[in-house]
Amino acid sequence: MVPTPALDTAARAVPRVRPAPAPESAAPRRLGRRAAVALAPAGLTLALGLWGIRRQNSMWRDESTTYQVAHRSVADLWHLLGEADVAHGLYYLLMHGVFTLWDGGLLALRLPSTLAMAAAAAGVALLGHRLAGPRAGLAAGVVFALAPAVQRYAQEGRSYALVCAAVVWCTHLLLSAVAHPRKRTWAGYAAAASATCLLHEFAVLAVLAHGVALLSARLPAPLRWAWARATSAVAVVLAPLAIVSQQQASLVGWIGDPGRPELLGFAIPALVGLGCAMVPSAAAGPVPLRALALPLLILPGATLLAVSFIHPIYVDRYVLYSYAGFALLAGAGLEAALRAVPYPKAGAAALAAVAVAALLPYSIQLRTPQSRLDDPMAAARAVRELTRPGDGVLFMPARRREPILSSPGEFRGLKELALARHAVPSGTLHGIELPAPRIRARMLTVRRIAVVMDPPGQPLDDTPQERMKREVLDRSFRRCAERAVRGMVVVLYARPGAC
Repeated sequence: MVPTPALDTAARAVPRVRPAPAPESAAPRRLGRRAAVALAPAGLTLALGLWGIRRQNSMWRDESTTYQVAHRSVADLWHLLGEADVAHGLYYLLMHGVFTLWDGGLLALRLPSTLAMAAAAAGVALLGHRLAGPRAGLAAGVVFALAPAVQRYAQEGRSYALVCAAVVWCTHLLLSAVAHPRKRTWAGYAAAASATCLLHEFAVLAVLAHGVALLSARLPAPLRWAWARATSAVAVVLAPLAIVSQQQASLVGWIGDPGRPELLGFAIPALVGLGCAMVPSAAAGPVPLRALALPLLILPGATLLAVSFIHPIYVDRYVLYSYAGFALLAGAGLEAALRAVPYPKAGAAALAAVAVAALLPYSIQLRTPQSRLDDPMAAARAVRELTRPGDGVLFMPARRREPILSSPGEFRGLKELALARHAVPSGTLHGIELPAPRIRARMLTVRRIAVVMDPPGQPLDDTPQERMKREVLDRSFRRCAERAVRGMVVVLYARPGAC
């Protein structure tokens, strides 16, 4: 049948409706978008972490402790944890595994932290994506990656980057349990939160922040009770660690009352985060971004500061994961602000350029030995330069023994004059010293002594052993040479005429 012109006209007048894409065709696009949001901040964090990761072959005292403790056998490590540093026990076991598989020196010491912080950046970006959209998530991930504290601990052989990553991904599990409240989702959250708190007990403050977030979001009572049950399981797992670490509280006796640097270090990010929370942003899911991010940013640090006015315990790295809350708020605020400008891409590029210019001097300095409190490896090299075989060596005070523990080869041929039992068999961090009279007798058997000591201005330890070391050096020896290194001084003493 041949169509007529009228029928042709009617057919052209009917609009052609394209079929809606199948749901499965949209899924790969969403997955690709999420991957891009996560991988960009993770890649940036990884690049910043690998940049200068050896820090000019330096290592500060806490990293030195990680290095020498993680090289002990599991039995020796277990012996130590009964006496000291149980709060970091799980981390030491993990690092023992790393060094067993690959004894790669400074790179093996720091690479786990770099990888963990990259995972944390990816997790922060995905949290932002989940709560406020892809652009807010990308901005949050980049803010997190560039944060000075994040750059610092991405290159440090301690547990804080791993704790930060674990908290971020526990937060994902919390949101999943809220969105799909089943026994297995809450059990997964409880297990992950327990493992996170075993990495560092102050991660329990992040779990409490999760509870505050659920209250702020005004979620139904059954969800809050489910969180409470999960938290009860965390408390049961954490209790033995908390009890033993409290018995070792003297190890953190060096922490002082909060001063202006600590208060400003907490207050500035908190105030910026509060300001960003005032900016309207997109919302997705039952837990709004600000309801989750504000407690995570403020509660852990505020709690430790409040306790510290009674019993000093606040150190910013103990709550490093608070920067995840800051980054989420800053990312959402930046995304909302850029939406309001005529050329958002140009605005984002300008902001990135300003951030890089502002942070570059600090980032460069962060990758030098001068960025840390001290440098035991440099002290060990200075001892080697100043001594010859047969000389004695002392550490004043005894806790300054990190150089010989992390770099024993530099002390080959020297006589340790005060040591009674080595750190490993004694189950201690620094070993056990002889009684004062025996230290005196051994000091008088040598003609030259290299002394690794605190820099000028530090308070003197008043133990009998330390008083005896100072007395014998003053009466029977003379200063011959001195090397100042970061955080320590190495002084060569000799009998008169033996310099």
